[in-house]
Formats: sequence, C-alpha cells, structure tokens
Amino acid sequence: MKRAKRLEPVQHIVDEAQKRLAMSVAAFEKRLLDGEKKLEELVRYKAEYEQGFQQRAAGGIGVMEMRDYQAFLARLAEAIKQQEALVNRARAEHEAERVKWQEALKRSKALGHVVERWQAEERHVTERREQRESDERAQRKTPRP
Repeated sequence: MKRAKRLEPVQHIVDEAQKRLAMSVAAFEKRLLDGEKKLEELVRYKAEYEQGFQQRAAGGIGVMEMRDYQAFLARLAEAIKQQEALVNRARAEHEAERVKWQEALKRSKALGHVVERWQAEERHVTERREQRESDERAQRKTPRP
C-alpha cells in the first residue's frame, strides 16, 4: 500500500475531529451571544425601571414603595452581575474552544499537505516508470542494424 493511501484514514479522523470542534465552537458562540443578549435585556430593563422609579419618586411615593423599588433594583443589579459572570465564562470557554479548533485545523491542513506531497511524489514515480517502460517498448520495436 502506498504511503499516501495509508495516511488517508488518519487524515479522515483528523478532519472529522476538526469538524466536530468547528461545530462545538459554533455552539459556544451561540451560548455566548445568547448570554450577551440576555445581559443587554437585563441592563435595558434596569434602566427603564430606574427611569420609572425616578418619575414616580418625583411625584411622591411612600416609604414602603420606595423600599420595594430599591429591593427590586438590588435584585436586578445582582442578576446583571451574575449574567456578566456567565457571559465572561462563556466568552472564555468560546475562546478556549476556538483555540483548540484552530490547532485542529492546522493539524488537518498540515496532514493534507503531506498527503498531497506524497501523492504527487507517487504520481511522479509512476509517470517515470511508465515513461521508462514506454521507452523500453519503443527500443524493442525499432529494428537493430
């Protein structure tokens, strides 16, 4: 069996691993984007709620209502803090997975280049052998004086 042919199963395995990592990167990216979207929604909601609180406070509100507003704002701030932590973790996981995928892609391309080079060498050897055989046949057919 030729060298390039022996490497084909290895190349297939490496290519499949690279494809799986690419899909994993996409899943991590989706998780990151979803987390960022949720964070943006929380921040926007908190800003709207604070604006509503300021408008109501300008018109005068009771102590209990003010405490409820402050408690809810504190819970929103905590939710934002937790969501920021989730987004940061998702960003780190996405980056780590992207790095693994890039390394797998490099390995896949390098192996592909080796296989291509070996195939080219094998074609060259085959062409030289065929040319040599053709030359030998041509010499046998020509009459000798």
